[in-house]
Amino acid sequence: MSSNVSVVILAAGLGTRMKSNLAKVLHRAGGACLLEHVILAAKSIAPPDRITAVIGHQADRVRAEVARLGISFHVQEEQKGTGHALHICAGLPGHRSGRIVVLYGDCPLLSPVTLQRLMQVHEQSGCAATVITTHLNNPTGYGRIIRDARGYVEAIVEEKAATSEQKLVTEINSGIYCFEAAALWPHLDRVQPNPASGEIYLTDVVEHFRTSGLATIPLAVEDPNEVLGINTRVELAEVDRIFRQRKTRELMLSGVTIEKPETVTVDFAVEVGRDTMIGPFAQLLGRTKIGEECSIGACSILDNAELEDGAQVHPFSSVQDSRLAAGAHAGPYARLRMGAVVEKEAHVGNFVELKKTRLGRGSKAMHLAYLGDSTIGANVNIGAGTITCNYDGQKKHPTLIGDGAFVGSNSTLVAPAEIGAGSYVAAASVVTEPVPEDALAIGRGRQVNKEGWAKRRREQPAK
Repeated sequence: MSSNVSVVILAAGLGTRMKSNLAKVLHRAGGACLLEHVILAAKSIAPPDRITAVIGHQADRVRAEVARLGISFHVQEEQKGTGHALHICAGLPGHRSGRIVVLYGDCPLLSPVTLQRLMQVHEQSGCAATVITTHLNNPTGYGRIIRDARGYVEAIVEEKAATSEQKLVTEINSGIYCFEAAALWPHLDRVQPNPASGEIYLTDVVEHFRTSGLATIPLAVEDPNEVLGINTRVELAEVDRIFRQRKTRELMLSGVTIEKPETVTVDFAVEVGRDTMIGPFAQLLGRTKIGEECSIGACSILDNAELEDGAQVHPFSSVQDSRLAAGAHAGPYARLRMGAVVEKEAHVGNFVELKKTRLGRGSKAMHLAYLGDSTIGANVNIGAGTITCNYDGQKKHPTLIGDGAFVGSNSTLVAPAEIGAGSYVAAASVVTEPVPEDALAIGRGRQVNKEGWAKRRREQPAK
C-alpha cells in the first residue's frame, strides 16, 4: 500500500445488458456486491481515503451498500464515457500528483496480487502509464494491444477499426491502468469526444501519450478471468462460480474437508477451522465463522453463524445470526435465528426452533419445540412439542427456565413465564403462573374415564 497512489473505480453505469432495474455494480457474486470485491482489492494498494468510486445510476443505493468500507464517492451526473468519468475526479484532493489507478466496478475477480504487481511493474518501467492486458483464444469484440519493437503499447485498436492482420492479435485491453498523474491530467484535458458516440474514451489518452513521446507499458496477466467485466447474468453466474471454486479450494488446502465441493456454496468472508467437515449442498454465507473439528451436515444453511470448536450442525438445519458453543449440537432440521445461543454440550434436535433464546450448558430440546425469547439454564430437559407463547399480539415476553428443570412433552409456557431451578412441569400442561424451585407444576384438566361409554355409543341406532 502506498500513500501516493489514488484509485478511481468507475461504477456509474446501469448495465443495460443485465436486463435489471438494479445498478450493475450492486449485483452479487461470491457473497458480496461486485463493487465491494473491487474495493477490497483496491485496498491492497491504497488506503480507503485515497479510493474514490465514481457513481451515477442509483447513486444513493450504491453509496449505502459500500459506505462502511470507508471510501469516498463522486457522482457522474451524465455518463459520457470512461475518460469523462475519470476527468471529473481531476480536482479531488491528492489526485493531481502521484499515481492514479483506474479500476472498474464490474470486474470483481481482479486480485490484490495482480494490483501489487501492476504497481511494481509501473514503478520499475518509468513509463507514463501501465495497462493490464491478457490473451484470449477468441478476442472478438475487444480492443487489441498493438506493441512496438520495444514491447511498449503502440496503439489500442478497437475491433471495428482493426485491420485483418490486427484482428489476429490475441492480446486485449482490460481498460485497467496506472497513470502518472502529472502526465494524465493535461493529456486527458486534450482528448476530444468520439464523433460517433459523443463519449470520451481513456484509450485516447494512450494515443496522446504516444504522440507526445510518453510510453505506455503493457502488463499481461495469465488468467483472463481477472480482468474481464460482467455484462450479462450468464457472466455473473460464471463469476460467482469462480469465486465459490476459489473459496472451497482455499479451505480444502487449509485443512477443511468438503464433500462434493462443486455443490457447496461458501461466501468469500467465511472462516473455517482445520479438520472441519462440510457436507454436500451446504451453504456458508455472510461472515460465518466456524472453529476446528466441527461438522456441517448436508444441505444446512449457516448465515452469519458462529460455531466454536467441535460444534455440530446436522443435515438440513438453518443457523442464522446465532452461535453454537464448543461441543454443541443442532439438528437435523433445526432452526436457530436472531441471536440464538446454544451453550457447550447442549443439544437442539429435529424440528426445534430457537429465536432470541439461550439454551444453557448440557441442556436438551430434542424434538418439535419452539423456544422464543427464552433464557434456559444448564442441564434442562425440554420435552417434545413444548412451546413458549412469547407474543400477546402487541409485544414479546420472556421465559426463564432455571438450571436442572424438566419440562414435559407438549407443555405450553405462556410468557412472561418463570420455571424455577430443579422443578418439573407435567406433560401437556399450560403454565400461566411462576413455578417455584423444586416444585411440580400441573396445568391440565383431570382425566375422567366413563366406563362403557364407547360401547353404548356404538350400539345406539343410527338416526
